[in-house]
Amino acid sequence: MSDLCSPTFEDLATRLGFSCDEAGGLVEFRNPLALENWTLPVLELTIVVGAVLALVYAIVRLRRHGDPTNLVLWLGACAYLFIIEPPLYFPAAFGIEQHVDTMFAHNVFTVEFMWGRLPLYIVAIYPLLATLSFEIVRMLGVFRKYGVLLGAVCVGFVHHAFYEIFDHLGPQLRWWEWSLENPINQPFFDSVPLPSVVVFAALWPMSLALCVQFFVGRHVDQGESFSGLQLVWRTIAIGVLASVGTFVLPMPATIIGMGSTRVRGFMYALELVVLCVVAIWVLARQWSRLRRGESDTPAHTNVFVQRFSLAYLGVLAVLWVTALPDYFSAVDGVTDNGDPIGSLWYVVACFVVAIACVAATFTVPRAGSATDAPTVGIRETSSS
Repeated sequence: MSDLCSPTFEDLATRLGFSCDEAGGLVEFRNPLALENWTLPVLELTIVVGAVLALVYAIVRLRRHGDPTNLVLWLGACAYLFIIEPPLYFPAAFGIEQHVDTMFAHNVFTVEFMWGRLPLYIVAIYPLLATLSFEIVRMLGVFRKYGVLLGAVCVGFVHHAFYEIFDHLGPQLRWWEWSLENPINQPFFDSVPLPSVVVFAALWPMSLALCVQFFVGRHVDQGESFSGLQLVWRTIAIGVLASVGTFVLPMPATIIGMGSTRVRGFMYALELVVLCVVAIWVLARQWSRLRRGESDTPAHTNVFVQRFSLAYLGVLAVLWVTALPDYFSAVDGVTDNGDPIGSLWYVVACFVVAIACVAATFTVPRAGSATDAPTVGIRETSSS
């Protein structure tokens, strides 16, 4: 694969401690005890186990309650991943190297795909965090009360909180390395590109949630059902259209800030602020309605999401605590080991938001449970 080892990727790989030329093959396995540091296998295990459990939950919910929404969400997130990620890893192979240089390189983990480009945990983190954020919003009844668009905005907001806790820690612990010179990554918010903070943490899950709820979720909420073939084409459409949405939603920043990194950064931040303000208003209002017993939202409790959300936050909190000594001893945003640090105050804010959102699902009164939901979803024939 030396012909696909661009100079930028080779440089990033060298900084992370491995060689692009020697990076495995289509699939590669490594000793988890021989990785860059102990945090890599801990992170990998947490994310992969969570994604598998999310898939099991999705299948169980489909079989027991006839609700395919979670399975479509899980598969749609994976479809989105395999549409978006390969061109970022191999821009030359896709003929876009004149426009998109290598943006980042992942470190090597226990299980790797695509010649050291794609760790298994990255495949897993897409459906896992999509499931956690979507189900938190769903448990609060936002989609039923406020519709597809505002529900999707709230999913983007919740996902942003969960993801940025991870995003601001990765560079310091050498989970990945960003290309500092790539204009697509600029401007940076400490060690994280602002486009990543906005697009990949908030806008892509918003786009995915909008597509899932529009094509499947809202119909399930109304008691409609789908044939297996209908779910297949809807899942494919969700992956494709969610990818399109990832390019469409940041267009104000992309177009207006085309000639200026400063203007582009301002527009990205403005989009995120608008999303956060809308989502906070909707979530707070709906939570208040539920607490007062004024909502007619049918009961839906996802115990897996409630518990694993806390487990995820607990593991990331431990990883952050162990990273704090190097964080506080950093000079000019770089640790003694030469690794860039993220924004601690922003991560603390994200922890507060994430914990509050999970806590809200525990504190609202429920007249029933998810088992009271009507059996809808797959059947042999139905109208499109």
